[in-house]
Amino acid sequence: MKILVRATNWVGDAVMSIPALAVIRGRWPQAEIAVLARPWVADLYRDQGFLDRLIIFDHTGRHRGPQGLERLARELRRDCFDLAILLPNSFQSAWIAWRAAIPQRIGYARDARSWLLTQPVPVPRPGEIPALEPYYYLELLRRSGFIARLHPIDRIGLRVDPAALDRAEDTLRRAGCRSSAYRVALAPGAAYGSAKCWPPDRFAALASRLIADFDADVILFGTSSERVVAERIAAGMRRPPVMLVGQTPIRDLPALLASCRLFIGNDSGAMHVAAAVGLPVVAIFGPTDPFGTAPVTPSAALVRRPVSCSPCFLRHCPVDHRCMTRITVENVYRAAHQFAASRSTASGSTGDA
Repeated sequence: MKILVRATNWVGDAVMSIPALAVIRGRWPQAEIAVLARPWVADLYRDQGFLDRLIIFDHTGRHRGPQGLERLARELRRDCFDLAILLPNSFQSAWIAWRAAIPQRIGYARDARSWLLTQPVPVPRPGEIPALEPYYYLELLRRSGFIARLHPIDRIGLRVDPAALDRAEDTLRRAGCRSSAYRVALAPGAAYGSAKCWPPDRFAALASRLIADFDADVILFGTSSERVVAERIAAGMRRPPVMLVGQTPIRDLPALLASCRLFIGNDSGAMHVAAAVGLPVVAIFGPTDPFGTAPVTPSAALVRRPVSCSPCFLRHCPVDHRCMTRITVENVYRAAHQFAASRSTASGSTGDA
C-alpha cells in the first residue's frame, strides 16, 4: 500500500494536521506513506514517525505554473500511489492527484473539485464537529471510514531531536542568550496579515517589563519580512533583545522554541509550533477565532478583547484595528505573569485575559 498525503500550506495548519497524520499511520502501519508539502512546512514533518518520505512541492521552481504542475503530476504518477488523502480544500490539490492517476482520491467536496475525487466527502456543517481545526482533518478520515469516531484532543506534540536541541542552545548562546536566564520567545508577526498583529510599541513595553521583573532574555522570532517590525520593537526596549528574526528556518524553529521558557505572540504558525514543543503560550487574538485556531495545549492563556466586528478574518483592518488596540500591555503581562512567576512549564490556564 502506497499512500500520498497532500499537506496543508501554512505552518499553523501543518501543526494542527498532525493528529490526522498520526491516525493515518496507525490505520496503515505497514504502508509507505509520503507527504507532499511546500518547502516552508515540509521540515516540520521530518522525524515525526508518521511518514516514510517527504516530497517537496516546489511551486516557485520546478513545479511552477501549469507546466510545473504537470511535471509534478508525472513525478507522482511514476510512484504508483494507491491512495491520495487531500488535507487542503483546494481544487489544485485534487487536480494534481487526478493527473497523477492515483486510483483512490479522498478529500472534502469543496472548491468545485468533487468530480476529481473518487470519494468526495461532505463538508461538516457548523456545530457538527468541534470548532478546533484538528477535528476538521480528523472528520475527513472518519467520514471516509478510516476511524470510528473523533477522540478529544488536549495536546498536539512535535518531537524534537536531542541533537537539534544542542544545536539550538549553541545558536542561542552565540546570539547572546545567557544559560541561566528566563528566556521569553516573542513572535510579533503573522504571515496571514497585519490585522493579526498586536502593535509593536506594546510588544516593546511588555518585553521591557519582563526584563525588569524577571531579568528575562527576550528573543525575537520571525521571518525576514518582519524585520522592520522587530527593529521597531528592539528600539523601544530597555535592554536589546536577542534578534533571531529572519534567521530561523522551519527545520530549526521547534528546537529553538523548545530551548525557551515562555512564548508570547499573535495567532501565528510560530504560536502553534511553540505549543507543540511544550512551551507555555500567551496567545494574542484579534480578527481570528480562538475557538478554531487556539493553540492545542493545556498550558495556554488567550488574550483578547471581543468587539462587534471580530472575528472578521481579514488580512488588513479597514477601520481602527480595535480588536488589537484595546488589548493593553497590562492584559498581556498579567497572562504572562502566571507562567513567568512560577518559572515552570508544567502549569497553565486558558481563558480570556
